[in-house]
Amino acid sequence: MDIQKLKFPIGEYVPNRNPDKELLSKWIKEIEDFPAKLENLTKGISLEKLNWNYRPGGWTVKQVIHHCADSHMNSLIRFKLALTEDTPVIRPYREDKWAELLDAQDNNIENSIKLLFGLHRRWVILLRNLSDEQLELEFIHPEHAKRFNLAEVIGNYAWHCNHHLAHVKNGLESNGKYNRD
Repeated sequence: MDIQKLKFPIGEYVPNRNPDKELLSKWIKEIEDFPAKLENLTKGISLEKLNWNYRPGGWTVKQVIHHCADSHMNSLIRFKLALTEDTPVIRPYREDKWAELLDAQDNNIENSIKLLFGLHRRWVILLRNLSDEQLELEFIHPEHAKRFNLAEVIGNYAWHCNHHLAHVKNGLESNGKYNRD
C-alpha cells in the first residue's frame, strides 16, 4: 500500500502565482462544480460507509465532507479579508482539532453539503468578478510566513476540491479496510 498515494491521490498541490485567464476559469469551474460532484458521489450511501476511513489513520468520509465545509468557509473569509484590507494576516485554524469536534462527527452530511452549495454559489460570484488588480491582492498566512495572492489561492482551492473528492471516493471504495489497519 502506497500511503503517499492515499494521502495525495491526485498528487500534491503545485503553486501557480500567475495563472492565465483560461486556467483561472477552469479552476473556478472546478470550485463551482464541487458541491454537486460531492453530493452525487455520496447520495444514498450507508451510515457504515460514511464512517470508513480513506486511508489508515485518515479521516472518515463524513469528516472529510465536514472539513470541506469548514475549510471553504475559511477560504471565502480570507478572500474577503484580502479584498477589503491591506495585506491582512489571516487567522489559521487547527483543522485536525476541528475534525474531532462533535459537528464533524455528525453522521448527517446533508447540512455540510447544503452549506457547500450556498457557500460555493456566493464564492463563485466573487471569483468570476475579480479584476486583474484584485487577483494580485495578497494575504499573509502566518503558519507559512508567506504571502499568497488571490489568483494562486483559487488554484489551491480547485486542487483542494478535487483532492478531497478523491479521498471520499477512496473511502467509499475501501470496503472499510483502512478502519482495520
